[in-house]
Amino acid sequence: MKVDVLDLKGNKVREVELPAGLFEAPVNVDLMHQAYVRQMANARLGTHDTKVRSEVAGGGKKPWKQKGTGRARQGSRRAAQWVGGGRIHTPHPRSYEQRMPKKMRQAALRSALSVKAAEASIVVVDELNIEEPKTRLMVEALVKLVGESTALVLMPAKDQNYDTVMRSANNIDNAKVLLASYLNIRDVMNFEKVVLPVKTIDALVAHFG
Repeated sequence: MKVDVLDLKGNKVREVELPAGLFEAPVNVDLMHQAYVRQMANARLGTHDTKVRSEVAGGGKKPWKQKGTGRARQGSRRAAQWVGGGRIHTPHPRSYEQRMPKKMRQAALRSALSVKAAEASIVVVDELNIEEPKTRLMVEALVKLVGESTALVLMPAKDQNYDTVMRSANNIDNAKVLLASYLNIRDVMNFEKVVLPVKTIDALVAHFG
């Protein structure tokens, strides 16, 4: 698949061939869904907690005698039917982690990138060099490249230019800068456009191709 390579002003400078194995892979919707659910589940802290009857205060004495009062028998004020009593079948700390083989996760990412490519949502830029960490400069570049769409910007390596681009995009609500090696299914699906400097393509192939 050939796509246009743009400069920071949105002008076409040449064409580049996107690797078929990464951007024209078979689309497996079920696998993409599984990878997305896994990532969202693994992000949960699982720190919620409620007290059972052994953890609440009080309850050492039987509220009233067993027989002769006409009322239902009660053994403790810590029982769940009492105000301030312990809870039943309520959440306690646990792990929500879901496991998924690496090859399946990579296949899901290839499917997601292929969907973006089929929708013409892959924007390749010749070089994404921002002179200084200024939000204004990054906004101007993104408007030229993707218009009003939300954008996931993938950088090839963690270098000085990456730091500049990252700092420039920190205050932009509809954009996110990410290293190619950190690409994940949630970010691919949540952003409308994926912006790739040409060098990032090789980095993606090295990690996921």
